[in-house]
Amino acid sequence: MLAAALAASSAQALEKGAPAPQFDLPGVDGAIKLAKLQGKVVYVDFWASWCGPCRQSFPWMNEMQAKYGAKGLQIVGVNVDAKSDDARQFLTATPARFAIAFDPQGATPRNYGIKGMPSSVLIGPDGKVLLEHSGFREADRAELESKIQSALGAVK
Repeated sequence: MLAAALAASSAQALEKGAPAPQFDLPGVDGAIKLAKLQGKVVYVDFWASWCGPCRQSFPWMNEMQAKYGAKGLQIVGVNVDAKSDDARQFLTATPARFAIAFDPQGATPRNYGIKGMPSSVLIGPDGKVLLEHSGFREADRAELESKIQSALGAVK
């Protein structure tokens, strides 16, 4: 009963236009706090070392960070592996040129109502959810980039 209530409440937390749940996680280069990214467009990507599509999404996210970082985009990859060594091995093979955070307890994906890997959430400069996306396919690239461009258009 409680699990169902939690699942329902976390799923509702991500309605478009709702404030994105805050997080403060350890990262590769120090703590990553969503609150400190206010004013930027934030693309939060939940990933795991065992996730095949995640290997395809990393090069795309590197490209998006390089292309739009100066315009106000910050990509944050939130790893959900129980062992950070698994994540670090993945990152050695598939480098990330964007911020990486670790959440081995899985609290952040639960707060975001994440159901599969990879899943991403686009957060506007006002801290509100613009888009939630599950999976990653070659066909998703153009649509996701278009959503990022639209969100960046709102950055003053």
